[in-house]
Amino acid sequence: MDVGAVLIAVAGVGGTLGGALLTQRGADRAKRRELRNTRAFEEVREQRVLRRTCYTELHRDARHFSTALSRHLYVLRDRAAEAEDAQALEEAKGTYRDRWSEALMIASDSVIPPAHALNEALNSVYGQVKRMEQGNPRPGETLRSAAEAQHSLWALIDTMRESMRRDLGVTDRIPSPATPECTQHEAVRRDFGEA
Repeated sequence: MDVGAVLIAVAGVGGTLGGALLTQRGADRAKRRELRNTRAFEEVREQRVLRRTCYTELHRDARHFSTALSRHLYVLRDRAAEAEDAQALEEAKGTYRDRWSEALMIASDSVIPPAHALNEALNSVYGQVKRMEQGNPRPGETLRSAAEAQHSLWALIDTMRESMRRDLGVTDRIPSPATPECTQHEAVRRDFGEA
């Protein structure tokens, strides 16, 4: 047998095996890359679902807390608050507080500032309402001033909602700073009288 023929045969077999090996390695790399991309896509999708759920619940609970504050102001206007009234307000506050704590860990940096402004305003109104409930308001605090502050919460809730929608890619609209509407103050005057 000729040595040259053997070398050619070995090179041919080696080339065939080497080509198969290289093809297999390339396929393995492509599969790993595809798995990485799929995992990354799934993580992004899961984060988006988590944020959307968190935003939906925070928005709902902020609205509920604001409504509970409004109801409590009407109770204080009409009669002394009873245990059930105070309990309903505390439950709304507690639910909102839990959701706010969760949002601080999940919400994007663009959503935190308007959500924080709303949180501060909600707690401020809550403090006014509780001081009035206890008969210990600060100078200048009246049912009307608390009702005006409560009505102003809706604009902050709208601003937070628009920031959330923008973060989720639902809208491109940039939220405008919250400004109380004149009609809100007319409703307060009608329901709680002149200051």
